[in-house]
Amino acid sequence: MAVDLENPSNFITTRLRQAVNWGRKYSLWPLPFGVACCAIEFMSTVSSYNDISRFGAELVRFSPRQSDLMIIAGTISYKQAPILKTIYAQMAEPKWVIAMGACASSGGFYNNYSTLQGADRIIPVDMYVAGCPPTPENLLYALTLIQAKVEKEGLVPAAVRHTGHDDVRSDVRNEFRNEVQG
Repeated sequence: MAVDLENPSNFITTRLRQAVNWGRKYSLWPLPFGVACCAIEFMSTVSSYNDISRFGAELVRFSPRQSDLMIIAGTISYKQAPILKTIYAQMAEPKWVIAMGACASSGGFYNNYSTLQGADRIIPVDMYVAGCPPTPENLLYALTLIQAKVEKEGLVPAAVRHTGHDDVRSDVRNEFRNEVQG
C-alpha cells in the first residue's frame, strides 16, 4: 500500500476502512429466510461438523434489525414476496443477500403461476449458490466470496454509492425508501 504524501489524510481513511471492513468481514450475522429444502442444508452448515463459526457467522439472528446477511434458502411464492421485501427493508446498511439453491436463484423446477422465478426479481442478490439443494461446502464458499466483497467495500453505504437509474440495487432501494417515507 502506497502513502499519498500530498494528502496524508488518505492514509488514515484507508487504514480506517481496512479495519472496519476486517471487522465486518469476520462478524457477519446471517438471517435465514428458510422456506424449503435448502433450509435443512443451512442447518447442516451451521452445525458443528461444518462449523460456520470459523467464518465469523455463528450468530444466526431471526431479527432483520440485528442481521446484515440474508440467506434465502428455498422457493419463494408470490405470497411470500412482500414479506421478503419488508424483511430486506428492515435490515440496516450495509447488507448482503445470498440466494441459496436453484429455487431461490431462478425458481428451480417450480415454473408455475405461484412461484417467484428468483429472489433477484424483488430484492438485490449479491451471491448465488447453485444446487438442489446445495451442499454446505457450496454455501461456505459463497460466504467466503461475500467476505471478500465486504473487505473491498468502502465506508460509504451502498445506497449512497449506487445512484444510476440502470442499477437494479439503486432502484429497489429507492422503492423501499419511498414505501417507508410515504
